[in-house]
Parts: sequence; C-alpha cells; structure tokens
Amino acid sequence: MRKVLAGVAAMVAVCGAAGPAGAVGGGPEADLAYHGAASMSAGQAYVRFTPRNHGPSAVPDATVRLRWSEPLADRQVLPLGCARSGPGGVLCRVGALGADDMGEQISLRVRLRGAPTEVVLELDTVWNGGAVDRNRANDRQRVLVLDTGDEYYF
Repeated sequence: MRKVLAGVAAMVAVCGAAGPAGAVGGGPEADLAYHGAASMSAGQAYVRFTPRNHGPSAVPDATVRLRWSEPLADRQVLPLGCARSGPGGVLCRVGALGADDMGEQISLRVRLRGAPTEVVLELDTVWNGGAVDRNRANDRQRVLVLDTGDEYYF
C-alpha cells in the first residue's frame, strides 16, 4: 500500500495538481519557448536547444518532452536531468525560469533504431509548474531532420 501511495504522490509531483502545461486556470501566466537546432547522421540524432520564459511570471519548474518519429535504440546515454519516455521519447528537466529569463542550454545525442534517412522531432512542454501558457505555439516545435549531418534550426 505504501508503494502505491508513493507512486501516486510522485505522479502528482510530476503532473501537478494544477494540470498539464497550458491548462486554462487561475495560475500565474508564463510563456515558455524553445529554440535550437537538430541534426542526424548514421542513425545518431543530436539536438540542442535553449528554453526561455517570456513571462510575465516566473516558472518554478518545467519539463520538456522530445519525441522522435522513429524508435530509439534500446541503450542510450542521456544527460543528467533527462530520462527515457516510451519507444521514441525523452523527458528533460528544464528547471526554474524567471520572468523574461533564459535557461541553460540542453544538449543530447540519441541513437535511433536502424539508420533512418529522415526523422521528425517534436518538442513540447509537459510540465510548467502550474503556470498558464496562452501562447502554446512557441513551446511546441516540429522539425524534419534529414540524415545529412546538416543542422535544422527551430
């Protein structure tokens, strides 16, 4: 029973009682955005991006989800603060962001299963500390990445 209660408490801590990112409610308003670049070569995808909060309120903590349209290889080496989420996804902690503040750059390299010639990378906020984000267009990115080694900016 304790394990079940601990699991529920962990889910509330991750998902929050205020609901998912972008939920309409009475929380403070913030505007998260992600800008960076992605590339792919020989089945390895690389992405780096910088989170930003355009405000007007601070965000006490945030988490971004990265999803590739192709499954990831079974074994991955992910940076601190990132964890595997399903067959083609990774969650990364963004941390706290003040109003009109830029966060630390997040960089990761993943190995894709096989060697696809193209992949679609999607980024979106899954947790923003209960803040209301009325402009969801800039915290949802979708990028087509070709196996050329070239960088594709978003």
